Amino acid sequence: MATGTAPTKNNLMAAKKSLELAKTGYDLMGKKKNILVREIMTLLDRAETIQSEIELAYTDAYEKIKKAHLFMGSCIEYARSVPVDDSLQIVLRSVMGVEHPEITIGEREKGIHYGLTSTASQLDDAYLAFENVKRLTVQLADIESSVIRLADAISKTQKRTNALNNIMIPRLQEEIKFITDALEEKDREDFSRLKVIKNTGSEEDA
Repeated sequence: MATGTAPTKNNLMAAKKSLELAKTGYDLMGKKKNILVREIMTLLDRAETIQSEIELAYTDAYEKIKKAHLFMGSCIEYARSVPVDDSLQIVLRSVMGVEHPEITIGEREKGIHYGLTSTASQLDDAYLAFENVKRLTVQLADIESSVIRLADAISKTQKRTNALNNIMIPRLQEEIKFITDALEEKDREDFSRLKVIKNTGSEEDA
């Protein structure tokens, strides 16, 4: 079957080299996909654990703020006295060339930011409980953002792997067969032609 490529030895060598590179790329893509899948499975296990923890943490925090409201009334003004936590940081981490964000939050001293004379210990309990919620929420956001990026990378890697395996490699193999068959046919024709010329020469000598 014709491929549109001239059946020359140079083209045969180029096609064989391209096939070798395509097979190497296919193997590398497979290894990359396996590493990314292992990474995402590890993250999903962590996400499941943190998801369970965060559900309990939210339940605990809301129960404690309810108790604080019962003992003290509205806690809104006291909540406003707690300074905004601006220690959130996002840096890029690379796994097999796939960059995904790593979200962290700094550890700050859990000091009391409101007066002690007009508050109760229930407010302290609620404050610490919501600090725990914040920490777990950041961890979950970190994992979920990484999972999204890695899942997208796995999908793209799979598409490239399929393209190499189902399109590029078979096409190159077909091209190599076409050129090889054409060159062998040319060799046979040349041999037959030389044989005819030799026989003709022998007859003339006779």
